[in-house]
Amino acid sequence: MFDLKEELHRKLQASRATLLSKLDDLSEYDRRRPMTPTGTNLLGLVKHLAGLEYAYLGESFGYPAPESLSWVEDGSIWQGADMWAEPDESSEYIIGLYRRACAHADGVIAALGLDAPGSVAHWPEERRKTTLGVLLIRMVAETAQHAGHADIVRELIDGKGGADQDSIDEPTWREYLAQVQAAADTFLASPRAAGQLGR
Repeated sequence: MFDLKEELHRKLQASRATLLSKLDDLSEYDRRRPMTPTGTNLLGLVKHLAGLEYAYLGESFGYPAPESLSWVEDGSIWQGADMWAEPDESSEYIIGLYRRACAHADGVIAALGLDAPGSVAHWPEERRKTTLGVLLIRMVAETAQHAGHADIVRELIDGKGGADQDSIDEPTWREYLAQVQAAADTFLASPRAAGQLGR
């Protein structure tokens, strides 16, 4: 029999693993450096999601985090302090924090049904009340989204992509990239003519 909670939990666990794999074999610098104009970086994504695991799949159901998060306590989270690692926050600390937050969330998921009532303190009062099912879906979406960000950031750092890239040889990738570039170039060369291609 299909179990929706188990399926959502499996999807969450898979995205968690993908996210952490993007930090493998990188220096502290590469794990931290901003790779987009908005500052997206690998360790920051992990730090951000650790806080969300503790909040949405813990605190919201009366299972507070067993450790304090300084950026939550001092309010700097609202200035983006959960999206990057301070120099004194090591990779070991951030990754460990994430693993502990996930384990804490897993305990809550195991203990409650999808219809278990919860409340998100920082949401507007009129929609603060929610359920485990809603927040589990939210965490699946958040984690998958940020795992995708991490995949792109890792590729920008050292060209390492996901499993698809690993299964295809370098000449085949070069040929594929050339095809994609050639298609894009038709719009660069003659925007007016290219704009009529779809008509």
